[in-house]
Amino acid sequence: MTKFLKIEGLIAPVFTPMKENGDITTEIIPRYAKDLKSKGLSGVFVTGSTGEGMLLTTEERKIITEAWAPYASDDFKFIVHVGSTSYRQSQELAAHAKDHGAWAISCMGPVFLQPGNVSELVEFCRQVASAAPELPFYYYHIPIRTGIDLNMTEFLREGSKVISNLAGIKFTHSNFLQIQQCIALDNGKFDITYGQDEALLCGLAIGIRGAIGTTYNYIPGLYMDIIKSFHKGDLQTAAKLQLLSVNIIEIIRRYRGGIVAGKAISKITGLDCGPCRAPLKNLTVSEYKNLQKELSEAGFFDLIRNYK
Repeated sequence: MTKFLKIEGLIAPVFTPMKENGDITTEIIPRYAKDLKSKGLSGVFVTGSTGEGMLLTTEERKIITEAWAPYASDDFKFIVHVGSTSYRQSQELAAHAKDHGAWAISCMGPVFLQPGNVSELVEFCRQVASAAPELPFYYYHIPIRTGIDLNMTEFLREGSKVISNLAGIKFTHSNFLQIQQCIALDNGKFDITYGQDEALLCGLAIGIRGAIGTTYNYIPGLYMDIIKSFHKGDLQTAAKLQLLSVNIIEIIRRYRGGIVAGKAISKITGLDCGPCRAPLKNLTVSEYKNLQKELSEAGFFDLIRNYK
């Protein structure tokens, strides 16, 4: 099994820019990439949940991948989500990502006819990962989206026997027992990145070193300060900062979650990524204004100013 470098710092799962008619557009991606790099992000995760990847066509996903490819560098990782309900389609996307300079690929389990046990999930992932064996492969564990909630420690044990490029897991779930077991497995061989921004501090406490989260798109400085405070041993400050994140994410959840509200916040902060695609329901004008008001009351815009 190949040994890969582990992710450290914050990765932003990027929004897919769309026109008002629902067509994708790549026009703002150069500015988007420059903005994230200037904020000190460690890379991007393309066409994942935040990027509405499963609502895009295969060709659209390739176009978005190609648009982000020029911004990859040693200190700005370019990770492409290739998950789909068909492992053949995922293989096509994985090979395309490899050909366009992806640092790693990631894949959810299939959301239709979900695997019923770990062996079935491993076989699905083996087929996908085999299309780009040179790249680190991260399983994307997000049960709230996929309906697949299998034991991830068992997945790593079984998967490592047949997936030569299995690097780790993008773990978007609050099962800290399993997260800690996965981190510790085989003397820390696997890279476990965390995907719940509101609990980053909890992840840090059990060994998380890399995180992939939607709110890193617009307030990464807050989380970088959480990480700095944690490593200095100043847990009181880290907890206060984490509470700011919790309060903001609570508002985001009231406005249809990280994708719908996230795109609205991106527009509010100056990067208009357009509407979301059906079945997601975009905010009305009044909802958009109320979101701005609630964010202001929670100190969100102060955070934006403080971390410029």
